[in-house]
Amino acid sequence: MQITVVPVTEFKQNCSVVWCGVTRQAAVVDPGGDLERVLSVLRMNDLQLTKILITHGHLDHAAGTAELAQAFKVPIEGPHLDDNFWIEQIPAQARIFGFPETKVFTPTRWLQEGDQVSVGNINFKVLHCPGHTPGHVVFFESTTRYAIVGDVIFSGSIGRTDFPRGNHEQLLHSIRQKLFPLGNDVIFFPGHGPTSTFGKERKNNPFVGDHIKI
Repeated sequence: MQITVVPVTEFKQNCSVVWCGVTRQAAVVDPGGDLERVLSVLRMNDLQLTKILITHGHLDHAAGTAELAQAFKVPIEGPHLDDNFWIEQIPAQARIFGFPETKVFTPTRWLQEGDQVSVGNINFKVLHCPGHTPGHVVFFESTTRYAIVGDVIFSGSIGRTDFPRGNHEQLLHSIRQKLFPLGNDVIFFPGHGPTSTFGKERKNNPFVGDHIKI
């Protein structure tokens, strides 16, 4: 598995292009916007886009989804159905935040805990990690020990829970009971900011580190 992170939109959201080095098949994870920058990664690496993966339904992670899916005629996988209410709000949110005109999309496949998602010869395990949003999912690849975590956890921080249907206790549970058990060596790619490992966050994160009593 290979991955290139492309920060997009004024929110500096980490859109990821992941691909199989054998088949050259690729997925775009969380196409929030600035699609030409994302497409340049596909062209530069001679990749075939085969699907779009979505961690959650917030505007900065999903605003470019409908346009990209229509242009390449590829399926959309994720998030969990509980984020549908966020996806339905994307056009209105785009107007509020000055994004280009954006369309609602319906995922080809809603994802649930334990599902598998394939990109070429790569297989991701899906973990349903609510808290930041109710339908947030995480994609974990066990061979490379990579996790694409959206806005669940960041280097030195955690996702906000003050949005509608956010839940702080659920978020903490998702991190400590679903993500940290994957292993300290797992490198995670968050929705904003630099990569980190679960081991570093267990040691240093001021919100969910092992030294914090929850």
